[in-house]
Amino acid sequence: MTTLSSKAPSPSSPALLLDEGVDSVTQVIVHPLVFLHVLDHHTRRQEASGRVIGTLLGRRDGKTVEVTSCFAVPHAERGDEVAIGKDFNKQMLALHVRANRKEVLVGWYASAAQGEDGTDTDLIADTSSLIHEFYAGESDEGDPIHLVVDTRLVEDSISVRVFRSTPVMVQGEPMANLFHELRLTLESTEPETLALFQMNTADQAEEKSAEEPLLVSMGKLLQLLETASTYVDSVVEGKVKPDAEIGRKVADTLATVPRIRPEVFDKLFNDSLQDLLMVTYLSNITRTQLSIAEKLNASLGV
Repeated sequence: MTTLSSKAPSPSSPALLLDEGVDSVTQVIVHPLVFLHVLDHHTRRQEASGRVIGTLLGRRDGKTVEVTSCFAVPHAERGDEVAIGKDFNKQMLALHVRANRKEVLVGWYASAAQGEDGTDTDLIADTSSLIHEFYAGESDEGDPIHLVVDTRLVEDSISVRVFRSTPVMVQGEPMANLFHELRLTLESTEPETLALFQMNTADQAEEKSAEEPLLVSMGKLLQLLETASTYVDSVVEGKVKPDAEIGRKVADTLATVPRIRPEVFDKLFNDSLQDLLMVTYLSNITRTQLSIAEKLNASLGV
């Protein structure tokens, strides 16, 4: 990994200038796949990691940047130093360019998590300037964007913000970076819209499919119990002539029911229900993995 460290500015700074480029980015368009990847990366991070970072890929047209995909980059932060997987970033970027030559490096993303002591941290960390300088050297334009996904869950929603950095010039030399927020727009293609719709409806369908068999079986059982109870009451009241064959079947059925306390029965029922739900969940995961493997084999021509 490449280690970066911050340098303290000179104590004498008589002139501060902001270097604003002529073709600076003013609008950023992000596709839903990027958000899902960042959230998945943050969810799978190590427990000791405060946040995750990655490379943003897309296209730049004048003052507009369109982010279409991304990939994770390993890094480690300790104090004012940052270690970034530079070789890993180059290898992954080369592979992505081979798959889609229209995509270029346009910036980097980061998640915002709580600090080690549980306190809320800022969206722009102190080490973000070091990482931004690294991506400024890796990008062709030299003006990368910084996408931040707020995963602190301070509110009931996950906010997404995007920034660009402006160098602060001291006596003609860049000494620091000042991050400005840009206008962010969410845009999805027709296939992405269909995929999001299917993901939403599939989750609801899986929940219903896991509950429907149990509800149907319990409904049938309740109906049979009500029928048997009505018959027994009618025989006792003398409304229906007793039938010895039916009586023996009812007695045999009642004899097969174990005599256990209600709290024990509730525990056994809940344990069985949890096992059923776990088997359903594992089967869905297996089906998804097989589908992904088939698509990968088809794309690689295996």
